Amino acid sequence: MEENPRSPRGIELVKDRIPSGVEFEMKEKMIENGSEMEVPDQSPIEQVALTVPVTDDPTLPVLTFRTWFLGIICCASLAFLNQFFGYRAIALSVSAVAAQIAVLPVGRFMAAVLPTKELYIPGTNWNFSLNPGPFNMKEHVLITIFASAGSGGVYAVSIFTIIKAFYHININPLAAWLLIITTQMLGFGWAGLFRKFLVEGAYMWWPANLVQVSLFRALHEKERRPRGGLTRMQFFMTVMACSFSYYVIPNVFFPVISNLSILCYIWSKSVTAQQIGSGYYGLGIGSFGLDWNTIAGFLGTPLATPFFAIANVMVGFAVIVYVITPILYWNNVYDAKKFPIIDSALFAKDGTEYNVSRILGKNHEFDEKAYNDYSPIHLTAFFAVTYGVGFAALSATLSHVFLFHGKEIWRQTKATLNDKGVDVHTRLMRTNYKPVPQWWFLIVLIVMMAGALWACEGFNKQLQLPWWGILLACALAAFFTLPIGIITATTNQQPGLNIITEYFIGYLYPGRPFANVSFKTYGYISMVQALAFLGDFKLGYYMKIPPRSMFLVQISGTAIASTVYYLTAWWLLDTIPHICTQKNSNFTCPGDTVFYNASVIWGVVGPRRMFGNLGLYEKQNWFFLAGAVAPLIHWLLRRKFPNVKFLQYIHMPILIGATGNMPPTRSVNYVMWGLVGFIFNYIIFNRYKKWWVRHNYILSAGMDAGVAFLAILAYFSLQYENIGINGTGQADWWGSNVYYPDNCLVASCPTDLTVPKYDDISMCPQFSS
Repeated sequence: MEENPRSPRGIELVKDRIPSGVEFEMKEKMIENGSEMEVPDQSPIEQVALTVPVTDDPTLPVLTFRTWFLGIICCASLAFLNQFFGYRAIALSVSAVAAQIAVLPVGRFMAAVLPTKELYIPGTNWNFSLNPGPFNMKEHVLITIFASAGSGGVYAVSIFTIIKAFYHININPLAAWLLIITTQMLGFGWAGLFRKFLVEGAYMWWPANLVQVSLFRALHEKERRPRGGLTRMQFFMTVMACSFSYYVIPNVFFPVISNLSILCYIWSKSVTAQQIGSGYYGLGIGSFGLDWNTIAGFLGTPLATPFFAIANVMVGFAVIVYVITPILYWNNVYDAKKFPIIDSALFAKDGTEYNVSRILGKNHEFDEKAYNDYSPIHLTAFFAVTYGVGFAALSATLSHVFLFHGKEIWRQTKATLNDKGVDVHTRLMRTNYKPVPQWWFLIVLIVMMAGALWACEGFNKQLQLPWWGILLACALAAFFTLPIGIITATTNQQPGLNIITEYFIGYLYPGRPFANVSFKTYGYISMVQALAFLGDFKLGYYMKIPPRSMFLVQISGTAIASTVYYLTAWWLLDTIPHICTQKNSNFTCPGDTVFYNASVIWGVVGPRRMFGNLGLYEKQNWFFLAGAVAPLIHWLLRRKFPNVKFLQYIHMPILIGATGNMPPTRSVNYVMWGLVGFIFNYIIFNRYKKWWVRHNYILSAGMDAGVAFLAILAYFSLQYENIGINGTGQADWWGSNVYYPDNCLVASCPTDLTVPKYDDISMCPQFSS
């Protein structure tokens, strides 16, 4: 297990375990608070020191014609594909790795055939060349940044999706576009406030970026093939080819192997056994998947996550899913037996699915009398716990950062303001390139703020959110960017603000679902976008990309991607009948269904009737206190027992918020993610360090690329032609059970026999005719 590089003794701890061949040359001293701290000429983080080169060639052309041409095409293409795939019953994300691989031969071909003559823009002094020389790594990085803007998703699309598909209201197209573009770009404003700490700080290392660095080096650096082995490029191509070939099996011919639940095959009619064993609808005990998309499709690649973070996630998952949820369910807390054990759907008091239309009045606002006459909203035991741990994770984040990073933040803030306390990568960037002026960020912030106010206050206030709601959401996002940014930059895990923003506006402005989801998006996603911007900026520091070029590409890519996502979603919503709401359809919009349910819980009914004095789940508020106290207990134990090693690896916000991605992430995804992470980032990292350094991140990139390319090919060759079961492109046999992926047909049945029979549980043993 690796040491935690975020500890105050970070430099010494990491330095002690740097393997031979990686030396730290101490050339500078930093005077801080009257004491001297050594600043290494290499990153103090072992993984960074082993992966990122400390060289730079500032003469390489960067913002070339090739960068813009290929970048825009990749950005727009991935935005279209990901929005299209996002509405599918079995959602699939095409990562930027696919574009990263595809553009390399195209870029080299353009360098070989395009003319080198400079072209002048009429009426200006500007000139450029279509071919400034060989296709280089820095161009490739910027094209990939363009592509990542197209692959990242646009959360605000879910707002007008639920408005049009679930609430059946027509929203003004300009209002919808303004909503999307402003939520995606507002975070750029306050990202500028924290870039010195979260980008230039040596201990903010953004683990996921190391996959990209390794892949870029494998694709561009010349390397001699070792005897009996492969170059990194050869290894990558081999892995990608194998991943591509293998993914035909789970994606087309035998999808069931993506989620095998052994207990469901042994006890095919036992509800309890399937609740325990189902990896999709249950606890996932004994479930596993032989599919890279099962491993990395929801939680990201485990190969890029430090093992201490993986361990915290899996411990938190086990406690919440294997201990707390079963105790609540089999003790019938909150009438849990009337509902499935794990589900994000909403239910009435008799166990039937909740009919939201019965509690909506004019203008789709809350009708209290209808609600009292019908039923309070009931949640499954697991869904109720999920909201509780969401409360705890937020308070734990603030408490943890204050206790464990408060002094460090203060020290590094002073050091950063004095241009000290940085590593070699930041010093190279400061030496060779002009920084991005702060007023660039302020201009983006002002323009986007104006657009957000127009979207919400104009257009007959269709979005229901008043001006003060915009300002409050932005304040929340800006406040949490630093503490959550620290956790993301050091653990590759990101606690979310979605629950607290829903809770906040639900109390202040209840009964308005569109205001609630709009506030949530401005408060949550603008922070996520700020962190995405900062993470990409850190990649730019590792790859020595001029900061101003990075800024222009990020802004342009975000604007293009947002517009393409918007146009694609609008087209699908207008052309596919009953999209998102028709069962047994290929377009069931799983993510948007969860989003819609949240809009009902927090927006229509409101937190007071769910988690307040009028609600069934008032006790969940104690999770706020528990989350705040947990890091304090951990901190005190660390001080009392400084030599107990395992205490150094506990990270309370990650442990408590482990199941923050459930749903739509399932138990089997966590099980496989944790298993693969343990194998590669604990066993191989500690026992086969040389192999890990050379191959780990390349392996991750190759697996991602193979899955992405096969998914694209399968769509256009099979699904586009409506081939396979229900047009999914899958072979029509028992191994392609689309709607029950693990063949656990009764795992979602209630166990309370008083529940009336309805369509969705007609197959349950106690209700079957």
